[in-house]
Amino acid sequence: MRITIYTKEDCVQCHATKRAMESRGFTFEMVNLDQFPEAVDDLKAKGFRQLPVVVTEAESWSGFRPDMINRLCVAAGA
Repeated sequence: MRITIYTKEDCVQCHATKRAMESRGFTFEMVNLDQFPEAVDDLKAKGFRQLPVVVTEAESWSGFRPDMINRLCVAAGA
């Protein structure tokens, strides 16, 4: 499963999402918007207004969402 997390340096919810993903054994790519600000417009065009933004093949969401992370666990186990 490919997972991309869009984040910023001083984002508490971003750090919580990263820790939750790591604790469940997920591997993921991090895109730091401080380093790649051109990605911000793309995320806004897709309707995202807060960080982190988590994107998988099947779904995407923003904010720290333990419920969605748990859904990924179920999907990965299936």
